[in-house]
Amino acid sequence: MGEGDDNMEELVKKLCTMEVPLNERLAIFSGFVRKNAPEFADAYDDLAARLRSAASGSVAPGAGDVMPDFALPDSALRIHSLDEMLERGPVVVSFNRGHWCPYCTVELHAFKQAMQEIAATGAQVVSIMPDKREFVGRIADEVGHSFTVLSDENNGYALSLGLVIWLGNRIRQLNEAIEFQLETSQGNDGWFVPIPATFVVGADGRVIARTVDPDFRKRMDIEDIIAAVKRAWS
Repeated sequence: MGEGDDNMEELVKKLCTMEVPLNERLAIFSGFVRKNAPEFADAYDDLAARLRSAASGSVAPGAGDVMPDFALPDSALRIHSLDEMLERGPVVVSFNRGHWCPYCTVELHAFKQAMQEIAATGAQVVSIMPDKREFVGRIADEVGHSFTVLSDENNGYALSLGLVIWLGNRIRQLNEAIEFQLETSQGNDGWFVPIPATFVVGADGRVIARTVDPDFRKRMDIEDIIAAVKRAWS
């Protein structure tokens, strides 16, 4: 979230093109934040601990559960539904905090890098974030429209899955001090975001695998996603 170092943007660009496991890239960025913006790292540690103690995200669909349908717009206001996507095969559903989040940016570029391999399994990828459609469009352009990016304004779908969390006053104040305003991209000043989560959904609509980690600095590795998709066909 806007850690504010002049070198952050260049590091994110490098991480987006690396060919190493996703969580290794994210760990590099976390190390950068801890060194250059320790106040943010400490706040993130406290947030993760708070969410873990509250078992945040634990009620989201698990392996074997039916993944609830959605009907959400892309940047061109085309409505996409999970049920329609599943007619073409398994779907990887990725919840992301927004276009502004460096961790999400690196993750989405990792998807872009792996899309040929993912598509070869017959699966699709969809990223869902609470940004307004103009910002959703920016991310879609950035990843070359290699997968679908949808707007879940006001976190309606994420809320229905028990994934929405409040970032808290400490993180809000840190970001406002560097003139980062989440309401610009979300259209509201609630400072609510989804827990970044990944669900691999089989063509039958049931979850094959998932990662729902209250620590947003960790995600499901692409290799694990591809392995889960292959299991969906077995």
